[in-house]
Amino acid sequence: MTAPLPRVLPSPEGKPVPPPGTAATFRAFAADLAAGRQRWMPEVARFIADMFDQLAADWDTSLATGRDEPLRDALARGGPMPSGLCLELGSGTGLYTPRLTAAFAHVISADLSMGMLRQAGERSPWRVRADANRLPLADGCVAAIAAIDMLLFADETARVLAPDGVLLWINQLSSDGPLYLPADTVAAALPGSWQVTESEAGWGSWAVLRRTG
Repeated sequence: MTAPLPRVLPSPEGKPVPPPGTAATFRAFAADLAAGRQRWMPEVARFIADMFDQLAADWDTSLATGRDEPLRDALARGGPMPSGLCLELGSGTGLYTPRLTAAFAHVISADLSMGMLRQAGERSPWRVRADANRLPLADGCVAAIAAIDMLLFADETARVLAPDGVLLWINQLSSDGPLYLPADTVAAALPGSWQVTESEAGWGSWAVLRRTG
């Protein structure tokens, strides 16, 4: 079941839309991976880690969109949020970690790129290099997962999320983003049944998913 909410945070001018051909290629890969049509291979993981290692030094100043409206709106209107541990997947340089630490008691920032994690500094006090396809966490141990412009590893996401936990699915550039997946696609890929609350904010979109069965 999906509950769309009206937009309350407008989209400003100057949206940094990526090249359409490149974005479409990445979106197709993201969709195939979520649906199980594409396998996550070690060489793909190495390629992505190396790519983001090279981008890390310039990420904050020239590559990040730098707007937190989708996450801020999700936390404000997608609740109530559970108490407990939040896992931030694809945390990058920690630009959005402070927003999460204001909402959750503890936040673990996980990323495949060591270069990005080094850039996070004091923004992300709990950092771990990890592949989201195989997380070093016990079953059902996190109350929330924040996935901001992230690939969806559906089975692993459902495994580590507590039965009453929430998935915050954030697309900073909405359908223009290279890893965009609609909320209903995310819900369909996750095992079991899920309730979705979603909206648009700023340049992006967000969804909060809760397990219902």
